[in-house]
Amino acid sequence: MHELSITQSVVDTVTERTDGAQVAAVHLRIGKLSGVVPDAVRFAFELIVDGTPLQGARLEIDEPAGRASCRGCGQDFGLSDLILLCPCGSADVSISDGQQLAVTSVEVA
Repeated sequence: MHELSITQSVVDTVTERTDGAQVAAVHLRIGKLSGVVPDAVRFAFELIVDGTPLQGARLEIDEPAGRASCRGCGQDFGLSDLILLCPCGSADVSISDGQQLAVTSVEVA
């Protein structure tokens, strides 16, 4: 479960950047095409924050859908999973959204 190490990195980074201040909320953006499972991050977060300045903090996750464009027909379309096929049938696509994994903001108490 790579979500455990990802979540540990998020907690470590937030703790470091907030100088150990009590954190009220952490906002993440985890794209649908990132390969990261938001529910696993939520579970790991609850375990990892125990005894840290993030204990009791809310974890809010935005999950943007995937977007791509077809190099063949030029169509822009949404993607709900990692099956990278244009509705025209082409697999020659360029992903434009949905792969991100980022801390977007932190609320300090």
